[in-house]
Amino acid sequence: MRKQALILVCIVVFGVVGSCHGGSLKKGYYDNTCPDAEAIIKNATEKRVANDPTLPARFLRMHFHDCFVRGCDGSVLLNSTTNNTAEKDAIPNLSLAGFDVIDDIKAEVEKECPNVVSCADVLALAARDAVSFKFRKPLWNVLTGRRDGTVSEASEALANLPSPFSNFSTLVQKFANKGLNVQDLVILSGGHTIGVGHCNTFSNRLYNFTGNGDQVPSLNATYATFLKTQCQSLSDSTTFVAMDPGSGLTFDNNYYVTLKQNKGLFQSDAALITHEISRIIVDGLLVSEVFFREFALSMVKMGAIGVLTGNEGEIRKKCSVVN
Repeated sequence: MRKQALILVCIVVFGVVGSCHGGSLKKGYYDNTCPDAEAIIKNATEKRVANDPTLPARFLRMHFHDCFVRGCDGSVLLNSTTNNTAEKDAIPNLSLAGFDVIDDIKAEVEKECPNVVSCADVLALAARDAVSFKFRKPLWNVLTGRRDGTVSEASEALANLPSPFSNFSTLVQKFANKGLNVQDLVILSGGHTIGVGHCNTFSNRLYNFTGNGDQVPSLNATYATFLKTQCQSLSDSTTFVAMDPGSGLTFDNNYYVTLKQNKGLFQSDAALITHEISRIIVDGLLVSEVFFREFALSMVKMGAIGVLTGNEGEIRKKCSVVN
């Protein structure tokens, strides 16, 4: 709670995230250098979300995966080269999608303000604007001023990203490594209220939980039966299901309702109700207003992880390649 209070001081009093997570982000960073930047990104994002309701989940996950590897520096957007396998080609990122849309949105910004707005900020803003689209208001503040990184390595994605197979203690450590606490872990996991999970990320819970061809006993039996109709073998890597059953395109707090019903899709979801502290947090997030308020706070914290600012990094002209 002290970290959360500290970052609130940074935001409310100064309008800046400073030493809390490194660097110096602020509201309206581009007001003088590219005053229409945020409006351009918002309009471009909303136009695309209107035609593709899967984009909010895709952008939110992409932003999360960016921030957990080298900080929020747009490194997840870089393509692999002859001599380097980039983050986007690491196994946990192979199911990310929407890179082409981020490239298109960045191109629109570049037309107005060349070499000013970073890809890291484009992604952070597009994730917020996509999720907020149906609400017709921003669900969280996005402080800006991030610079783009020039390094992207698949091995670092493997080492830093939380896995859907993780238990509670592993999840807590992965988040702590990024300056995030248990509350942030439970709240940000609520992003699983939108989007899908591929069968190979959870089918071991249906068919081979202990290595003896068994099902995880804590999984809701009715839900398990349904999942088996969708994912019929351990080897299925193409079929996917909504992470939040019945609410996969609606950003709400239903994820926590499903957790209480033992319908967490991934091992990492189910892990959140295996510890007393996280169970208490889950119970609090059953109140919709609490979830939206707390999610907004944790997103600001996550969006400030390891940021490059000032003269660090660069402003990429195209998000998929370094200058």
